[in-house]
Amino acid sequence: MTAAGNGAQTAGRPTRLPRSARRKQLLAAAQEVFVAQGYHAAAMDDIAERAGVSKPVLYQHFPGKMDLYLALLDTHCDAIVAKVRDAMHGTIDNKERVGASVRAYFDFVDHESEAFRLVFESDLRNDPAVRQRVERVEQGCIAAITDTIISDTGVSRAHAELLASGLVGAAETAAQFWLAGGRQVPKAEAEALVAALSWRGIASFPLQGESA
Repeated sequence: MTAAGNGAQTAGRPTRLPRSARRKQLLAAAQEVFVAQGYHAAAMDDIAERAGVSKPVLYQHFPGKMDLYLALLDTHCDAIVAKVRDAMHGTIDNKERVGASVRAYFDFVDHESEAFRLVFESDLRNDPAVRQRVERVEQGCIAAITDTIISDTGVSRAHAELLASGLVGAAETAAQFWLAGGRQVPKAEAEALVAALSWRGIASFPLQGESA
């Protein structure tokens, strides 16, 4: 089985895809291989075969295996940060913001692509380029929540960052624990439990203009 979509072959001849479409196809194939095998065990031969293309075609788009891996990390790291930002900007109800932030992490780890393994379970965490991207996820999510906390409560940035890091850490850890444990609690209920725990803490900080 390959990630070639509609097929890399037409009447026995290779299909010429637009560059952007070919890149997307190759990234999808690489993701399947990296998730299944890990970075070190994966080979460019495996990725080319999964995509239904020749190795020269693969190398035209990505000079090496690390380039593929980093491109995937960029995509998924940006996606999770964007989801948390959307959670902050999608409503003015802070309880809903907390719930949406928690849901973003549960949705990420529960996606059928298992892309979360590239971000949270990478076997390359000690590589500087990989570590920088993984840290960017945490920093980006914390920053999005920090700005909202400051805007709504008026606490200092240092205090807001600490609160935001607690919410991010709880959501990420709980989502991974839930998945590793075999989804014993229904997803919606698990999200609600973690959101309730986080909300009860954050809600104790009064909004600006309210009495403590």
